[in-house]
Amino acid sequence: MLGEYRIEGRRAKEIASSVERGVGTGELEPGQLLPPMRELAAGLGVNPNTVAAAYRILRERGVIETAGRRGSRVRPRPATTGREYAQVGVPEGVRDVASGNPDPALLPSLARAFAAAGEQGDRERVLYGADPVEPELARLARAALDADGVPSGPSAVVSGSLDAIERVLEAHLKPGDTVAVEDPGWGALLDLIPALGLRLAPVGVDDDGPLPEDVRRVLVSGARALIVTDRMQNPTGAVVSASRARALRSVLQDHPGVLLIEDDHGHGIVDLPLHPLAGGTRHWAFVRSVAKAYGPDLRLAVLTGDDVTVDRVRGRQRLGAGWVSRLLQRAVVRLWTDGGHDPAAVAAAYGERRDLLLRALADRGIEGHGRSGLNVWVPVPDETGAVSRLLHAGWAVAPGARFRTAAPPGIRITTSTLRPDEAGPLADAVAAAVGRAPVRSYV
Repeated sequence: MLGEYRIEGRRAKEIASSVERGVGTGELEPGQLLPPMRELAAGLGVNPNTVAAAYRILRERGVIETAGRRGSRVRPRPATTGREYAQVGVPEGVRDVASGNPDPALLPSLARAFAAAGEQGDRERVLYGADPVEPELARLARAALDADGVPSGPSAVVSGSLDAIERVLEAHLKPGDTVAVEDPGWGALLDLIPALGLRLAPVGVDDDGPLPEDVRRVLVSGARALIVTDRMQNPTGAVVSASRARALRSVLQDHPGVLLIEDDHGHGIVDLPLHPLAGGTRHWAFVRSVAKAYGPDLRLAVLTGDDVTVDRVRGRQRLGAGWVSRLLQRAVVRLWTDGGHDPAAVAAAYGERRDLLLRALADRGIEGHGRSGLNVWVPVPDETGAVSRLLHAGWAVAPGARFRTAAPPGIRITTSTLRPDEAGPLADAVAAAVGRAPVRSYV
């Protein structure tokens, strides 16, 4: 079963580490079947419960997968859930409404911002030991956070939202801890958590954000952290409303030891107000990325939080990357201040395209969700069939499997570049793909 490789250890963590070493060296190959728990326990002279705990650790870390009586096998890609493979290629001639990307035409020009940042860099060289945060970036970010009611706290600059979330989780949690996450939710985040050796606890989402009773349930069950998308939730477009924020803050007040992480995903391109949750727990972090509003290649996010959290993040950052390029930070300052990006106009453009599709779907009796952002989430009874039929009809959509754990099936449609004349035909195709005949034709 395992060839020449011998699993060793007396404790669960030792057994799990032994398996991980074999995977890392290639001696245990992807797809390889592991011994049944009782068999391995007998061979090691330990209680079967110890082996069961070791296998649980390995599953939580994404190293193995278990399929009931068929046993446990090494995952094809042990570090992740393989979620990125749940996607559809876009053949020639098929319209891509799956990517999740912003409209390039609505992104600001970068040339002037980087030229100005370069000139400033020539005058004011950044050397080792310099402050890792550009002072003007910190000032502008803090002013915007104050305006939105985010509590005061120190700041850090990191390489995007996912980098911020990973650093904050590692600053507080240990392998085996449970993290409450939105379901459906951001696929990359659903991959990251098990890759860190953490457990996922799914929390339901509606148009107003995470469901308070779901949050209460997982926190009572022992979840150590909660991650919430305040605006433009991916994939549903949910926005935490004022009433939902009050309900969630009430839940969090009963669990002050929980780590709260908020991702303001829609900052800069959403015209709905922010209702932050921070303030009711001892440790919290709030992150804003520039990727969606200014371009995905601008790998920069501003992070604020309580003193301990931000200090731990910055301390660990110093031991690795050191800092995010001050040249990049200065370019972002220019983008924020030169008037080349109008958040209200951009939000209106995305909202018009999104609402056009939502209305067309509603006219055909199809439920769709998308209060904000670039995407529309459509629940479907047969996800694989719907994706396949839409592809055959000339539309590539994202399968919901990329974004969910326990949530019902769905598809995500990116509307960021959708033309007015495309909404009707796309809604017709969706209606046909889910077995609903369109009730009226498009013009």
